[in-house]
Amino acid sequence: MIVIAHLSDIHIGATPESVPRAAAVMRYLDALPGDLDAVLVTGDIADHGLAEEYEAAGKLLSSRHPVLAGPGNHDVRAEFRRVLLGAEPGDGPVNQVLRTDAAIYAMCDSSIPGRPSGHLADETLDWLEGVLDGADLPVFVAFHHPPVTLHAPPVDGIRLRAPDRLEALLAGRANVPAVLVGHAHVAAATTFAGRPLLAGGGVVSTITLPWEGGTSFDTCVEYDLPPVIAFHVLDDEGRVTTHYRVVP
Repeated sequence: MIVIAHLSDIHIGATPESVPRAAAVMRYLDALPGDLDAVLVTGDIADHGLAEEYEAAGKLLSSRHPVLAGPGNHDVRAEFRRVLLGAEPGDGPVNQVLRTDAAIYAMCDSSIPGRPSGHLADETLDWLEGVLDGADLPVFVAFHHPPVTLHAPPVDGIRLRAPDRLEALLAGRANVPAVLVGHAHVAAATTFAGRPLLAGGGVVSTITLPWEGGTSFDTCVEYDLPPVIAFHVLDDEGRVTTHYRVVP
C-alpha cells in the first residue's frame, strides 16, 4: 500500500494568507507519523509568476517527503524553471517525472502561456507515452487542468481542451491507477479514460458550486474556508481510495 498527498493551487502572492495557508498544509504533512510516498502539487504555485513568489514557494514546499510540483495557468514557465527547479529558463512545457520505490509520477504541463485554459501539447503527450511505455511500476498521471466537466461553471469554462489524444493514450493502460488534477479549487472525484479522475481541492481558496450560489468567479471564490488536500491510497489489489482532509 502506498499513500500520496495531493494538494493544488497554493497561489503564492495572491493574498496575504497564501503563505500561511500553504505553510499550515506542509507542517501538517511533515508532522504525520507515517511516511508518504510522494507529495504532488498540481499547479498554480505562484499567482503572478514572479521570482519572489517561487522563492517563497521553494521554501514552503521543502519536506521530509518527496515533493513534485507542476505548473498551472498562473505560472510562468521561465521563472518556474529558473527559480523553483534551478534549471535553465525555457518556454517549452515543464514536464517532470518522479520515481520512488513504489510508483512513478508523471507531472505534465497543461498550461498555455498567457491563457487560463489548458492543453497538452504533442511534445508533452509524446513524453508521457515514453514514460508509460518504459514503466515497471504504477504511473500516476498528474497535470493542472481537468479534462472533463466538474459542474463548477467558472472552472469548466477554462478546463483542458481537446483531451481526446490523452484519453486514447491512457485507455487500456493497466499501469495507470488514476489521473490527478488541480485548477478546480474544489475536492472532486469522477472518471476519465476508464479510471479515477481526482481533483485535489484548493489551498489558497475554495470554489463554491452552483447550488451553493457559486455561478461566476465574482460569487464563487471563498477565501475563508480552510485548505483542502487529498490522500490517495493505492492498495495491493490496485484499487485507489481517496480521503479528503481539511487542514485548519
